[in-house]
Amino acid sequence: MLSTTLHADAAAALAALIPNGTELHAAPRKTSIRFGSEVSEAVQATVVGSLSADLAVALVDIAPLGMATGEGATNVAISDILRPALEAAASTLGHGVLGAARVDNAADLFNDTDTTVFTLQDGDETVGWFAIRLRDNASTSRVVSTEPISGKLGRINNVEMTLTVEIGRTRMSVRDVLALEPGAVVELDRSAGAPADILLNGRLIAHGEVVVVDQDYAVRVTKIMDVPDSLS
Repeated sequence: MLSTTLHADAAAALAALIPNGTELHAAPRKTSIRFGSEVSEAVQATVVGSLSADLAVALVDIAPLGMATGEGATNVAISDILRPALEAAASTLGHGVLGAARVDNAADLFNDTDTTVFTLQDGDETVGWFAIRLRDNASTSRVVSTEPISGKLGRINNVEMTLTVEIGRTRMSVRDVLALEPGAVVELDRSAGAPADILLNGRLIAHGEVVVVDQDYAVRVTKIMDVPDSLS
């Protein structure tokens, strides 16, 4: 029952953010007919976290996306347009990082018996499909090792990770992004003087304040987040 609810929540969150004239509705797909060419150019992404999953969305016609992108948006990739919808679906699964969205044939994912498929509907009209396949992280978490923690960490001492400092976010339509020009001001969701977020591989690990060191920007860590539980 839990996984069924997770599937439905993810589908509803995704449907709400797909650009369309009206908000789409996600309904569980009941037919067992296999997918073919209709999902050959699906937008796919993988989320890794407390719950990991493979996600994919395929649309019958991408023309309605132009209602959100506006004129002159022909160079905007469909994967970029649909990424906010995939992020919304991923957010329902708990802490995790959504990988890069790509356009690819998703027939194997849609036809997998472990995949739950939803029909995306505009009223009675089918406009696409959403597939979600949860991955079981429990099997790896139950493996017991007698090796000391220090020994395990020593194996990854030289692994490089991406540290990002984020001073704020905003959400914009593609039309507004295309209208940006030198001198434009983009308002963020954070007040001046508020702490910046420090993210490691996309995961929030600390807060800090932006400083200048020898004419280079830097960040002074002011608070370390309690993250061991979210990393397990």
